[in-house]
Amino acid sequence: MITIGITGTLGAGKGTIVDYLVEHKGFVHYSVRAYLTEEIERRGLEVNRDTMTQVGNELRAAHSPSYIVEQLYERAAASGHNCIIESVRTPGEVDALRQKPHFYLFAVDAEVSVRYDRIVMRGSATDHVSFDTFKANELREMSSTDPNKQNLSVCIKQADYCFDNGGTVSQLYHRVEQVLSEIFEKEGMYMRPSWDEYFMELANTASKRATCDRGRSGCVIVKDKQVLVTGYVGSPAGLPHCDEVGHLLRQSVEADGHVSTHCVRTVHAEQNAICQAARRGIALEGATLYCRMTPCRTCAMLIINCGIRRVVCERKYHAGEESEELFRKAGVELEFFYDEVQCYDNQ
Repeated sequence: MITIGITGTLGAGKGTIVDYLVEHKGFVHYSVRAYLTEEIERRGLEVNRDTMTQVGNELRAAHSPSYIVEQLYERAAASGHNCIIESVRTPGEVDALRQKPHFYLFAVDAEVSVRYDRIVMRGSATDHVSFDTFKANELREMSSTDPNKQNLSVCIKQADYCFDNGGTVSQLYHRVEQVLSEIFEKEGMYMRPSWDEYFMELANTASKRATCDRGRSGCVIVKDKQVLVTGYVGSPAGLPHCDEVGHLLRQSVEADGHVSTHCVRTVHAEQNAICQAARRGIALEGATLYCRMTPCRTCAMLIINCGIRRVVCERKYHAGEESEELFRKAGVELEFFYDEVQCYDNQ
């Protein structure tokens, strides 16, 4: 069992990393915040940052600096699953968890104004504060000579891995994925792929059937973790393929001014998958589509109209801004494994 503790500054993205580990890697989540909320409510107090600090400090002083995380670790160990303990805040907690087998400490940070905007958006019971109060709360928790009290600066320095969350969520996920691979390799453990990784690998496998070498791409459409249909780049049924007779090329100017040379002999992977679903009477409402890069405008419109609600791409297409805007306006969730941009001329 691997145990990951997370520390970091207020609003830096601890919860974002937790969500990724829980939803995509099967970790079980144990939260100091949730533990303290239970205790505060049991005492009949108002749940806010002041009572969080007060009750946490009282519990640590009455028992030990590591009392809360020790309680959470006992719950985690009983589960037998890889687990994550959120909001490690004192050096005593770090020291106690260091005594446990297979423990790693993550720290996450970002620029203060970015973090404040995030907590305002989050809007939890402890987040309704002014910017000045936010900074004062953080300053109070950054350092202390009392081992029972918060000392985020020391905890962050003691982390095994530090994450700068000043960029996109995709960038953060990518970095977490790299770190997890390193940890699992070090521990000699196998890391199961997430569902997104699993289905993206199926899309890449489908791409091997493509019949145009100007960008062999594949597509998988999934609902409730079940594959509905697949598709890959190729000519319409019964017509000659590029691999057999060569490309049929056309030039066009993309929205970003880039002049692309397209092969128009083929049908895109996304279009082929949607056509296959239509022929078989398979409803795509609420489904997720996996593909190699941002779908073109035509594919995006088809995706929207057939009711697909989520699109997961391996990378961005250099001229994909139009499609991204269409998805945004239509309420289709668009995610990327990597923020890298690729320039293919067959789309």
